[in-house]
Amino acid sequence: MLWLLLLQVFASCLWLGHSEVVTSFASCSQFFHAGTPPNNVLEPQNPAWICQRYSNAYHFATLYNKDKRIPAYSAYIYQPGPGARSKSWFVEPQLINPTYPKNMDTEYSLQKKYKITPQQIGQSQAINQDYNNLKDLNRGHLSPSCHRNGNNSKWSTFTLTNIVPQNSTLNQGTWNDYETTTMALQTQGCNITYVIVGAVPGNTYISSRRVNVPSHIWSAACCQTNTGMKTWAVIAENNRDQVQNLTLAELETSLTQLYGKGKVSLFDSACPR
Repeated sequence: MLWLLLLQVFASCLWLGHSEVVTSFASCSQFFHAGTPPNNVLEPQNPAWICQRYSNAYHFATLYNKDKRIPAYSAYIYQPGPGARSKSWFVEPQLINPTYPKNMDTEYSLQKKYKITPQQIGQSQAINQDYNNLKDLNRGHLSPSCHRNGNNSKWSTFTLTNIVPQNSTLNQGTWNDYETTTMALQTQGCNITYVIVGAVPGNTYISSRRVNVPSHIWSAACCQTNTGMKTWAVIAENNRDQVQNLTLAELETSLTQLYGKGKVSLFDSACPR
């Protein structure tokens, strides 16, 4: 019996810090209202569905574009609170090799464990050196750490599968104002707020055309109150410091035009347009 107990403890320790590459969001559907992700119009040609799990808990979900090496969107529940920012940046081992562990890990750790190169790590995802020596751009979180509560949840957002090259003035200016001030005001009276933040692929790249620079960053929220549901949305061009406030219907219409692949639906029908 003792060896069975030890085996269970060992298995539970291995499970800490998982970030799963999956075939659908079924195992982390709690981050979408009524368990319904956006429709497949936003799905890239070479997608990865990632249930972002860290310290034995799921924290958010990401649809990742392996060709352009940026997330299409990240979905999460708005739960701001205290905690520290991570000092490390993580990558997704299972985007390197599906047999690798599910743990988020640093590039340095993976290189030591598996005797692999940064080039091997970066075949289907961005790596740290892609974001070196940027001009007028920096690492923009889709699921931001300021919307998370506690160290583990905040640290989970520091994975490069949740990052896009974002205009630095926008990221530190009106987009930051939206994330900190507007969201706090809009969510007053909300019992639970579901958020999806996405990036529209653009025509420019960084790091020798390895990582796409989005043309637009957008965010939509669906909030459940004691009396019903409410929604709001924003979009910003990724070359200027201006955030445009929209209804959910207006954002879906704008994304439908920007993607040109069919009608976009971000939330299920219970979220008012």
